[in-house]
Amino acid sequence: MATVKEILGESRRDIISIDKDKTVADAVNRMVEDEVGALVVVDGGKPVGMFTERDVLKCWTRKGERQFKDIRVSEVMTANLIIAEPEDDLCYVTTIMIKNRIRHLPVLDKNRIINMLSIRDVVKAQVSDLRAENHYLKDYISDKYPG
Repeated sequence: MATVKEILGESRRDIISIDKDKTVADAVNRMVEDEVGALVVVDGGKPVGMFTERDVLKCWTRKGERQFKDIRVSEVMTANLIIAEPEDDLCYVTTIMIKNRIRHLPVLDKNRIINMLSIRDVVKAQVSDLRAENHYLKDYISDKYPG
């Protein structure tokens, strides 16, 4: 089974983050500008949570009379930061994402976020594995396999 490192390769994505004291309006603008569905929330440069599209919706339904410009990210972020590590395998990561109903996982290496793994990355890797397995089985069934 592939690992996170193998799925993402050596590519490094810019980790889009926002300070915990910024407003929800700032976070939404940042997400739109960078065309991302999740931001890592930081405090003094250290990750303390995630702010996702889902958090925007929760904020919208619970905001009452408050405006997004008056609500701090720290009030509505997901504080329980779930992470992946480069050596985690695809099966484990898939299970974590499904169990926790999340679509983005920061990848930590030596206590530093080095990448962001999305459900799209996981599905793409699984589809690739299934195609290879399908090809192998077709060759085996049609007696093209040299063994």
